Amino acid sequence: MNTRIGLLAWLLGSACLWVGPTSLARAADEPVAGTASGPPHIVLIVADDLGWNDVGFHGSEIETPRLDQIASDGIELDRFYAQTTCSPTRTALMTGKSPARLGITRPIAKLDPGGLPIEETLLPEYLRRAGYQTFMSGKWHLGHGEQRYFPHRRGFDHFYGHVTGGIGYWDHNHGGGHDWQRNGVTVREPGYSTQLITDEAISLLEARDPERPTFLYVAYNAPHLPNEAPPDTIDRHAHIEDEFRRVHAAMVSELDTAIGRLLDALETQGMRDDTIIWFLSDNGGLSREAQPPELVRFLNGLVEVFGAPLPIAAAEFIRTNVLEGGSDNRPLRGGKQLVTEGGARVPSALWWPGHLGGGRSELFITAQDVLPTLLEMAGLGASTPDDLDGISRFGPLEKGDDDTDHPDYLTTGVDGTALYSGPWKLVLPTTPLPFSSQPPELYRIREDPLEQHDVAGGHPEIVEQMTEVIDRWPRGPEVHGSLWDAMLDPDRFGGDEDREPWAEAAGSVSIGNP
Repeated sequence: MNTRIGLLAWLLGSACLWVGPTSLARAADEPVAGTASGPPHIVLIVADDLGWNDVGFHGSEIETPRLDQIASDGIELDRFYAQTTCSPTRTALMTGKSPARLGITRPIAKLDPGGLPIEETLLPEYLRRAGYQTFMSGKWHLGHGEQRYFPHRRGFDHFYGHVTGGIGYWDHNHGGGHDWQRNGVTVREPGYSTQLITDEAISLLEARDPERPTFLYVAYNAPHLPNEAPPDTIDRHAHIEDEFRRVHAAMVSELDTAIGRLLDALETQGMRDDTIIWFLSDNGGLSREAQPPELVRFLNGLVEVFGAPLPIAAAEFIRTNVLEGGSDNRPLRGGKQLVTEGGARVPSALWWPGHLGGGRSELFITAQDVLPTLLEMAGLGASTPDDLDGISRFGPLEKGDDDTDHPDYLTTGVDGTALYSGPWKLVLPTTPLPFSSQPPELYRIREDPLEQHDVAGGHPEIVEQMTEVIDRWPRGPEVHGSLWDAMLDPDRFGGDEDREPWAEAAGSVSIGNP
């Protein structure tokens, strides 16, 4: 029983987890030199909890023809690494910095008071100063307690979507509060969130200033829990026996259809050949197979006694996250929240017609490389600040290089910490049980991507050196609140409202737009 309690506490914690900016050398009205015809448009598309084997270009049984098109016409980024959960990855994308440096090491829970530090300069701010119009549609998850953390206060000219974590696809609620807004004002409208996010993105493309370059950030909440999709889409996947995988497949199908609509809109607007399109998942997929077997058996036992949903909100939240995930990360180990490869190595592809394309790249690229890479591709490389943790990968991608040097990369999860350094991956495991420990694990990760051969015993000097790097890693003050509070009032995805909508709850605090 003690083991069960320890595991329950571990999962509870993990599930509930689970402007002084740098100035640009280029003036706002100075032209960008990204292409011969002017600066490129940029469309950054992020999926939420999409597993490695959830896309057609990785051999999934789920058909994703439009994502496959991006990968085949562009470059499939075979070794792209995010963080293991959503807020840390989004922090890296928006800042080019290690999320641990900024105090964001797990998902920002609904009761967390902070967010992405206000003093950080974000990707849309760099681009807007260079003359871009900046739009966002979808999931933010980088701070919601005050409106100064909201996207339209952090460099986006227009924001539509939600600021907390997972929402109901139809009711647009999170943790008892309605979370659907446009520029800080709650909107209530019927519809499936994947489709609504796409509708808004297309409307923004249609209404844009055609004389200026466009940055469009489309951050879907799909296929994050809850398992919800239009009935006709679910019916098209009736051949999938597992009910959770079936609905998950329908959510991925809706996501692919939505991205296809975006691609078609770019074509209609005459933008496609002048647009950089970067697609990625924010972390690996949520998978039952990746959960501790003891915990799965324990929760199934509770369901046998009490039925589902479980009578205690926190326990029900854990049950849902452990037992209802429908992703597939095979052949990689693990999944969301775990530092094994299935948690951080994610589907990604980059498409820039006439500039990049063809084949698969095995270049090591991370979420914190996206900002400097896009700035260089937009002709702003000289203005990239020198305090970033990520580096531009445009040059190696353009040349087709695979074995270029890359800064060390740190990921964190509920199961430990992992450091990537050259050919090595070191894992320092944590354990949910007190008074116990697990030895470090070391892998030659390029040669052993499935993490089958732990070589820590044969390389104690490498383990020691990399452990010292982890110990010295810059870590900022955590923005997260109490886990105990989160356990008492968990982040429910969808469901009834019992509090003020999140937009109005945040008040009208504003740092203003430059």
